[in-house]
Amino acid sequence: MFSVVITSSLTQSSLLHLSCYSKFPVSRLNSQFKRHPILSPSFSVEKWKPLGFSTRKTSTVSDRRLSSICYYSGKEESNRNSPGKETEEKWKILKRWDVPWKWQTVFLTMVACGLSFVLTGLVEAALVPYLGLNIGELSLDEKAEILFLDQSIATAVVLGVLYALTNTFRPLPDDIFSYDFKEPFNLQKGWLLWAGIGIGGAIGAIALTGVAMALFSSGNPERDTDALVRLQPLIGSSGISTACLVGITGVLAPVLEETVFRGFLMVSLTKWFPTPVSILLTAAAFALAHLAPGEFPQLFVLGTALGFSYAQTRNLLTPITIHAIWNSGVILVLTFLVLQGYDIKELLQTS
Repeated sequence: MFSVVITSSLTQSSLLHLSCYSKFPVSRLNSQFKRHPILSPSFSVEKWKPLGFSTRKTSTVSDRRLSSICYYSGKEESNRNSPGKETEEKWKILKRWDVPWKWQTVFLTMVACGLSFVLTGLVEAALVPYLGLNIGELSLDEKAEILFLDQSIATAVVLGVLYALTNTFRPLPDDIFSYDFKEPFNLQKGWLLWAGIGIGGAIGAIALTGVAMALFSSGNPERDTDALVRLQPLIGSSGISTACLVGITGVLAPVLEETVFRGFLMVSLTKWFPTPVSILLTAAAFALAHLAPGEFPQLFVLGTALGFSYAQTRNLLTPITIHAIWNSGVILVLTFLVLQGYDIKELLQTS
């Protein structure tokens, strides 16, 4: 019974396919079916005419349906069922973004973002004397406020340049530059849930990296150029200074860096590289951009955790939250140590 059903289906498909040709000779059709090993030798197309089978082409709905059968392409089906597509659908973290721009746009945008950041700092430094400000005479709170203003302007300028250069490609796919506060604890894409997972993984991985560096390094590297060492006088000096530092490191810097590195660079690289490779390349660029060679391994590990968390949720709130918790957590811990009487400059130099 099962074989009969299959044979009937194949026969019906053959008849429908042949009905798409208006000038196919009936006699030739009869001869073709008479030679068929399964069909009866007495088969005749003329017998099918009362049932609606006709060799004339009409513009009915059934003909339009038949045309889809006649011109069926197996290429799309094979692409849809290819192992790579199935893997990406099963493991969302491996899925690539649909990037609308080419490599020239990626290169020029990253150069423009870097130059705008540097030039903004230079312009602000040149304007300070004209504003009647003497940095050496300012209090620590005033210095902290100026740093906060400086970072705010730089963040606005760089993000403005980024969005201006990508604006010509709008409307963009929904998962590019996405900041979605919905469903924070969703198992698949919850930004707050995966931020917690990401920060836990980052802390563990960075701790192991620090231990490995301590075991294999012959001495402590110089860290006088690190950002924390430069900010050390402001840490714990007052509530205003602490608030400004948390705003810089815990809000402005994460929004700027994650939008540029994860939201643009990493997403763009998935057009040419698999997502895991794009994550690693972006993490390396992220670590190099901090201009702190002694901190490269830890920054690379942190960037990798940020990239994988973003690839899972496709929501920039996830890496921004991880980055914010990491940076502000470091500032708050150091502030606590200062209030307890510890010399954090010595701790930073020897850590």
